[in-house]
Order: sequence, then C-alpha cells, then structure tokens
Amino acid sequence: MKIGVLALQGDFAEHITTLKRLGVETAEVRLPGHLDDLDGLILPGGESTTIGKLAVAFGLMEPLRDFGKNKAIWGTCAGAIFLSRDAKRDQPLLSLMDISVERNAFGRQVDSFEVELDIPELKAATKTDAPYHAVFIRAPLIETVFGEAKPLSQLPDGRIVAARQGKLLATSFHPELTDDSRFHQYFVSIVSS
Repeated sequence: MKIGVLALQGDFAEHITTLKRLGVETAEVRLPGHLDDLDGLILPGGESTTIGKLAVAFGLMEPLRDFGKNKAIWGTCAGAIFLSRDAKRDQPLLSLMDISVERNAFGRQVDSFEVELDIPELKAATKTDAPYHAVFIRAPLIETVFGEAKPLSQLPDGRIVAARQGKLLATSFHPELTDDSRFHQYFVSIVSS
C-alpha cells in the first residue's frame, strides 16, 4: 500500500511522519504523475484557496478528481474544504464530496481549541473505547452533508466536524498534530477496503 500526501502547501510533512510511523509507504504529490502508483491520498491542512490555486497551476485538478472517483481521499481542515462541493465562496474545489463547509467557522487563530470527540466508527475500526483528542486551528465547519455523505462526528452542540462518503473522508480538525494515529489507521483501513 502506498499513500500520497498533496505537498503543495500546508502540513503535509506531519501526515507523512504519522503514516511512516504506521509502516505505510508514502509519497509527496506535486504533479499529476505522482498519483500514478498511489492507493490513497491525503489533502492536508493549510490554506484552501492557496492549495486550490496551486493545484490549478500544476494541472492537478482533473487528475485529482479522477483519482477520487475510484480511490480513497482524506481531506483535513483546508483539505476538507478543497474536497467539498461548496465552500460558499469562489475558489477552486475538487467538488468530490457531498458536503458544504464554512471556512474559519470557529474564528481566527487565537480561537483555536482542542476537544475530546466521541467517534463510534473510529472506535469500532480501531477497537478502542477512548475518545479522540481533536485539534481545531482556524477550522472549517461541515455545515451540511447530503447525497451519499454521512456525519462521523459532531461537537457536543451538534455541529458536524467529520464526515465520510464511501472512500472519501473529511475532518475539520488536524489528526496529524497529535500522537494519536487512530485516524490515520482508520484511513488506511478505508484505502485497503
């Protein structure tokens, strides 16, 4: 199994470090040809408009869309925005996942927070009962899920912060910034399914 991480901008190195810790072969993706031998792909956090503009500049938009039609993609924070069908503003989106998002829904950098989340599907996949410690930094909110998408996790007030649609996964938070590799393990299980 080989999982790529889109390495145009953002915290791609942290995802690669976590995947390597799990024994997964990884690759940095910057050009369309880098997708050729991958089984899955992570779209990291960063700045979604910049990631989209760079993907357009490097001719990655259609290859990424084609990849996501058949293979697993996980978008974290800005990556979740890039994966969505609607970000409520004009910016390049892959429009692969049936979610609409609100950028910076929780405020600015100073409004970043951490919270314990109950994620039943993650607990079942990783055979653990522990809550997931999630780190939110200028995070988007998954405002709505529709079509084939379903919510995976919500904050105590009911706002959606993780969703799945087949082999597509979106999280508002940054699993790569914690020592807990369960979300990466969960994505590996999606890739291999």
